[in-house]
Amino acid sequence: MPSCDIVVPVYNEAANLEELYHQVTTVMAQVDVRYRLLFVDDGSADVTPAILEQLSQEDERVQFLSFTRNFGHQVALAAGLEHADADCVITMDGDLQHPPELIAELLSRWQDGYAVVLTVREDDAQTPWLKRVTSRWFYHVINRMAGLSLAPGSADFRLLDRTVVDALRRCPERTKFLRGLINWTGFRSTNVTYRPQRRFQGDSKYSLRKMMAFAWDGVTAFSSLPLRVAFFLGLIISLGAFGYGFYAVAARVFWHTSVIPGWASITISVLFLGGLQLVFIGLLGEYLARVFDEVKARPIYFIKHASRSIPRPHWAVGPSAKRGIGSEHYDNDQ
Repeated sequence: MPSCDIVVPVYNEAANLEELYHQVTTVMAQVDVRYRLLFVDDGSADVTPAILEQLSQEDERVQFLSFTRNFGHQVALAAGLEHADADCVITMDGDLQHPPELIAELLSRWQDGYAVVLTVREDDAQTPWLKRVTSRWFYHVINRMAGLSLAPGSADFRLLDRTVVDALRRCPERTKFLRGLINWTGFRSTNVTYRPQRRFQGDSKYSLRKMMAFAWDGVTAFSSLPLRVAFFLGLIISLGAFGYGFYAVAARVFWHTSVIPGWASITISVLFLGGLQLVFIGLLGEYLARVFDEVKARPIYFIKHASRSIPRPHWAVGPSAKRGIGSEHYDNDQ
């Protein structure tokens, strides 16, 4: 019988955990697959860890990891993939906006031979206009810049075959943009569309600032085009300045006129070029900061507490830990 690990990153989702557990177990009872429900607590400040502990004691198929602090959604997903050991892995959010009843369809597509089964959100009238527009533009830009083929509305609700999970583990970068990495690996994939459900309880923890940071991580993780644009824009401005300087000299020598009668145009030019230079320096700084993070090679998370049934993965110690993949510190006695 095939096996499946369902990885669910959660952050202050105490009000949703029991309902999520009930819906997932109901769906999995209808499929012929052995499964484990693996929660990754991303440093929750509410009673999420206590509920996960209770669920794991009541059902041995429920296991969990608890981070020492909030390390981020993509890091929590990466931690779940590192601890998964089943034939396939399904990742989904813990707010019930990813419909658990779609799990059966994902497994069916996997059994048809697809290594990656992605879900694509189908927006409706209830989806805010700004979110629809920014989502389309984001995927359009990153596909053009990074040479990817991400479908607009792609979600972190997906199924990955074991071979894909092993391939992702060989990508040691700290800045995880899993949607791009999965597409970049090139394994055979298919899409399943879904309508997002309303949150069962609580408010979204994904603020506008986090969404913008996520988008920027995606661009900088897969494309150096911003640096090339900066170079060519600087080259164009330099050529324009050279041409303008030649015209100014010619006007002074041949027509005895001053091209710039006042200081306004000079001031505007200086401020414009100075601001442009600061923007480009900041852009270089962004890429340099990411190189700096990679060179430090710190672990991307630390685990404060874990289910007793979760073994220490061999790739989280020794050389792998030095590459910054995960923490080798476990405390199962808290």
